[in-house]
Amino acid sequence: MALHLHDTATRSLRPFEPLEPGKASIYVCGATVQAAPHIGHIRSGVNFDILRRWLSRSSYEVTFVRNVTDIDDKILAKSAEAGREWWAWAAQFEASFRQAYEVLGCLPPTYEPRATGHVTEMIALMQRLIDSGHAYAADGDVYFDVRSYPQYGALSGQKVDAMLPAGDSEGDDRKRDPRDFALWKRHKDGEPVTASWPTPWGPGRPGWHLECSAMATKYLGPAFDIHGGGLDLVFPHHENEIAQSKAAGDGFARYWMHNAWVTISGEKMSKSLGNSLLVSEMVTRWRPVELRYYLGAAHYRSNIEYSEAALDEAAAAYRRIENFVQRALQSVGETKPAGELPDGFVAAMDDDLGVPAALAVLHGRVRDGNAALDAQDDAAVGAALADVLAMADVLWVNPLEWQSQSSSDLTSVIDALVHVALEQRAAARERKDYAAADAIRDRLAGSGVLVEDTPDGPRWTLKDGA
Repeated sequence: MALHLHDTATRSLRPFEPLEPGKASIYVCGATVQAAPHIGHIRSGVNFDILRRWLSRSSYEVTFVRNVTDIDDKILAKSAEAGREWWAWAAQFEASFRQAYEVLGCLPPTYEPRATGHVTEMIALMQRLIDSGHAYAADGDVYFDVRSYPQYGALSGQKVDAMLPAGDSEGDDRKRDPRDFALWKRHKDGEPVTASWPTPWGPGRPGWHLECSAMATKYLGPAFDIHGGGLDLVFPHHENEIAQSKAAGDGFARYWMHNAWVTISGEKMSKSLGNSLLVSEMVTRWRPVELRYYLGAAHYRSNIEYSEAALDEAAAAYRRIENFVQRALQSVGETKPAGELPDGFVAAMDDDLGVPAALAVLHGRVRDGNAALDAQDDAAVGAALADVLAMADVLWVNPLEWQSQSSSDLTSVIDALVHVALEQRAAARERKDYAAADAIRDRLAGSGVLVEDTPDGPRWTLKDGA
């Protein structure tokens, strides 16, 4: 069958029919760069990387946009607490996110726009909304009038009257409705002057939802194929994106895809719960390809309940692929991936990216190949190896590709990720939060990274066997 994708907006599987034949346009909500990335953040990167690779393998020319939110309330608050410039704080963690995507094998986006680089487009969008009666200015803030858009709530399946007020509504009687959300936030006393841009309604900074609508249409046009992100973004973020974009007259996204969470004890992984597992720590304990396998193996719409045992099982499953490939190469020599993928694999991937079923086909061919090795049937070994390599390429868990990355390149990426944790530790020590600094050091030690304080600054090494 042709590719079918689950569309959150219609709550159904729909055949993928792009706006332009042979082309696929994707916008994925990227990081708000307030802190270092944990595996819950990067799961989205892996899931949508698999989508992108499958579309490319299916002969689509893919344009992939993933934004960076480099200005928001949390970035301002955390940078101020640390005594850092907000833009320096954002740049540090933007780099750590990029390194985390890279270390787990995610292709770089076609375009990776920053919110702060697109204020001109945001002002133009707000003007369109004000002119059409869907937004209004109030003492330097600009709000979207949710009552002006009758379909508001359709994505998340809610009725406006049953919704709670927007998070910034408390004590604000300037809104027409407490559910109206901010498109633009006026500059407040105490905020850095550098975190402010001039507009016809006064200086300030963008609201989160406005950013993505402006950037998506800037790079993909007023209508595009797929908008993706984590399940937690359905409301209010994506609901608000739809409202402001369609109210302005844009067709916007035709398919909405959302990946589920990585949970711990049934709760969404988040910094506020204190249960985040940083990528910089995880890749010192498991190989990056094993972590990628773990994050990509479950269906993208299913939660992953984190445990070390589950990650160990995923690593063992990957090693079964790796061991077969190594044994098969010794038997039959260099083999190219098959030109055609097994029918079962194709059917699984075309069924809403059914990676679990696709991996079952891949491991079935691994078992076939191992049986052929035992029987010394080189022809069957070669055929199985070609199939395994082709399927592993799609999911980007091909052992040959990961082995081809030099250890020095991998070490440099891991070094950069660990450096982020060390910067957090140094910031904690500067503000005399020694408990937090010690906790970071202890977490690194638990992950096999030993930190030594020297006159020239901290130095890290891996424990023997780590």
